[in-house]
Amino acid sequence: MHKTMMGIVTLALLAPSFLPGSGIEAQAVPTFEIEVEGGVVGQSRNDVQIPNDASGTRFSLADLAGKGPWPAARLYLTWNLNARHGVRALLAPLSIEEMGTLDGPVGFAGEMFQVGTPVEATYQFNSWRLSYRYRFLERQDLDLWVGFTGKLRDAKVALRQENTYSEDTDLGFVPLLHLAADWRVSEDGRLLFDFDGLAGGPGRAFDSSVKFGYDLGDRWRFTVGYRTLEGGADVDSVYNFAWLHYGVASLVLRL
Repeated sequence: MHKTMMGIVTLALLAPSFLPGSGIEAQAVPTFEIEVEGGVVGQSRNDVQIPNDASGTRFSLADLAGKGPWPAARLYLTWNLNARHGVRALLAPLSIEEMGTLDGPVGFAGEMFQVGTPVEATYQFNSWRLSYRYRFLERQDLDLWVGFTGKLRDAKVALRQENTYSEDTDLGFVPLLHLAADWRVSEDGRLLFDFDGLAGGPGRAFDSSVKFGYDLGDRWRFTVGYRTLEGGADVDSVYNFAWLHYGVASLVLRL
């Protein structure tokens, strides 16, 4: 799946650069941008086994907790140091809590959970990121960025069944590649692409979005689109791969 996603990333970034310029007047780069994004999220996959050995049972958290949708939100804060260099912070909390029943006995993080009694499932995947990005292409109708992102992952999976409770938490740093594109398709309309991701070793992480933006004057912009978050890890202590899908809208203030 990750090879397909990387192909989409490459196509989304490179295809517009081969198109002729539109003659649209270029805009000045704002010093600061604040973007508040909200929407709904669902999961098509969320497989868990903790620990990743014979004492743990692999089960589907998507089957146990359901596929959603649930509310989701994130906040971007961007500081453009000049026309080429910028930094961006992201606050993206995500927490899901649902009741469900298991298809069979599950060994999870040192405890056993049985069939027939409801289980409360918690899935938390908070993401705090800081990115540096360089605008390597600046045209009247197209801007392209490349950079790197430092991600602090604050994750938790927990199960509760009557008096039995067990959880696994993970707080760790993940380096990611950052890519972005802003393709102006009309005087006020634009196609926006954003990607943080990397694959290698026992895991991978991809967070990408495609949104249509409409400028509401010089300072405000409204966007709507699709975001997908996919990845996980396969190590001795944990197996967890999830694929999340978002329908999002955002409001951007440029200063």
